Amino acid sequence: MKKYDAIIIGFGKGGKTLAGFLGNKGYKVALIEKSKDMYGGTCINVGCIPTKILVEESQKFKYKNLLNFESKQVEFKKAIETKDTIISKLREANYNKLNSIQNVDIFDGEGSFETENKIKINYGETSEVIFGDKIFINTGAKTVVPSIQGLRNTKNVYDSTSIMNLKTLPKKLAIIGGGYIGLEFASIFNNFGSEVSIIEGNKDILLREEPEVREEIKGDFSKRGINILSGTKVISMKNNDSDQNQVEISIEVDGKLEVAIFDSVLVAVGRKPNVENLSLENAGINYSDRGIEVNEFLETNIKNIYALGDVKGGLQFTYISLDDFRIVANQLFGDKTLSTKTRKVIPYSVFISPTLSKVGLSEKEAIENGYEIKTNVLKSAQIPRAKILQEERGVLKVVVEKESDKILGATLYSVESSEVINIIALAIKEEKKSSYLKDFIFTHPTMSEALNDLFLL
Repeated sequence: MKKYDAIIIGFGKGGKTLAGFLGNKGYKVALIEKSKDMYGGTCINVGCIPTKILVEESQKFKYKNLLNFESKQVEFKKAIETKDTIISKLREANYNKLNSIQNVDIFDGEGSFETENKIKINYGETSEVIFGDKIFINTGAKTVVPSIQGLRNTKNVYDSTSIMNLKTLPKKLAIIGGGYIGLEFASIFNNFGSEVSIIEGNKDILLREEPEVREEIKGDFSKRGINILSGTKVISMKNNDSDQNQVEISIEVDGKLEVAIFDSVLVAVGRKPNVENLSLENAGINYSDRGIEVNEFLETNIKNIYALGDVKGGLQFTYISLDDFRIVANQLFGDKTLSTKTRKVIPYSVFISPTLSKVGLSEKEAIENGYEIKTNVLKSAQIPRAKILQEERGVLKVVVEKESDKILGATLYSVESSEVINIIALAIKEEKKSSYLKDFIFTHPTMSEALNDLFLL
């Protein structure tokens, strides 16, 4: 039996970074990944990187004003090929980087627990068991498949991974789920030329976002021709009897049944921690549907077994997985001061053309937390840089504590907001007053200089 100082299950951001770090520290490391298509993890292969490539390609494409759908098909196929080429190179680079470290062995198989220290690697026809002093679980998350009659047996139904492998642009696309993933794909395919309908079971989309921002997004989507069906339940789906390449969806709206027909369907109702097939019970590891249970230092209830990234539940961002690595490295070799409790300010962005970005509390959340607040709202059309970029859609909102003048949160729906939000996040982390950004000298013309006006409360 091969013995290792550390076994890492999963080639995601946290796992691969930890493998390289430990290998260079002299640890003998085993890194197990069940799919060669997932070297580098979710972000590189099926998440943030490929989707953002398609976001950029679709935004370039929309200015070409092609009226012929066949021409749109050609451009869509080119974009997919561009995405595939970039991802292939990134995947290869990730593999080669770790494979070049003498102390790191990469196993192409599926890992599961035999005991607390023994991991079985299943290669399909064969398997082997290896031993590890420390074990790190980094298996990520996977798509939630809802219980919809006929879903699993219907052709041309995709999840957020498989839809990025389409070579043909659907004329009519239904997206089940009005969350962040669904909205990103709605924006992408609308830019490429698909007729997109979002089917959302809740009474509205983006219920956690600021109402001013939510209404602005809905208005923009409507102007772009994206149809949002809120308060709509999907009852069943099947391939159309007269055309097996079409998908017939039965929906319920206000108690009435209706039928809609689409070329393709994207199911985007969320992702859940990927704990299946790990045989966690063999090691006595506590877990639930929300993920593997860990303490603030990412340790499970079993000594020397840790969980990093999406598999432990919580926010599913690659930069959280990277920060998980920092916490583990700090526990093993540092001063043991880092933990999930020291990680307080986490911004995020949704790339929906223009981008939606948020950090901290919304107005509603701040009031619910007992703060007396003041707010300000600024239209993107008032920002010179937005005019230069010819992207005046959007609205920006900030929330500030009235007494202390401390920044509590911000929601930015505007071009380049994914960059500007980081400035606000830094100010919040450093507990700066709103006047800090109001009086800051920014270069001109930039989107960040809008913070001078946004924090003019």
